[in-house]
Amino acid sequence: MNVDMVYSRNIVRAPASCTLLAAAGLMRDNHIGSLLVTGEAPQEASVLGVITDRDLVVRAMAHNVVPAEATVGQFMTRELVMVPSTATVYEAMETMRTSGVRRLGVTDSHGEVVGVLSLDDIVEPLAAELSAFAGVVRTERFREVMKPGRVS
Repeated sequence: MNVDMVYSRNIVRAPASCTLLAAAGLMRDNHIGSLLVTGEAPQEASVLGVITDRDLVVRAMAHNVVPAEATVGQFMTRELVMVPSTATVYEAMETMRTSGVRRLGVTDSHGEVVGVLSLDDIVEPLAAELSAFAGVVRTERFREVMKPGRVS
C-alpha cells in the first residue's frame, strides 16, 4: 500500500507569526494535531516547519509561556521530515521510526508538500491488511480441517 492512498490532503497552515493560542484553536477546529508553518506573505506557501500539539504542551506550556503572546515560529520544529507520495506505508513507517516523528510531510513528484501522513492515517488500513492476512491463515486452517488427508 502506498502513502498516496492514505495521507491527509487537508493541509492546515499557519504563518510563523501566528500565536500559540490561535494555533491551538486551528488544531481544535480542524481536528488535527499539527500545522504546517509557513512564511509571511508573499512567500506564504513556503513551508518553514511544523508545530504539533505536543510542541504546544512540551515546548511551550510546560515552560509557562503565555499562549496569546508567543508564536508558532518560536516553538515550531524547523525540519519537516518528508516522504514522497509514491513511498510505501512501510517505508513511511520506517522513516517515522528512524526520525522519531509521528507525522511526515508528503511531497509530490515536484517536491511540493501536498499533505501530511500521520500514524493515525496508517493504523486503520494497516489493521485491515493484517486482518486480511489473518483471514488467509483461518481459511488455510479451515481447508485442512474440512479435507483431511488431501494434499494441495
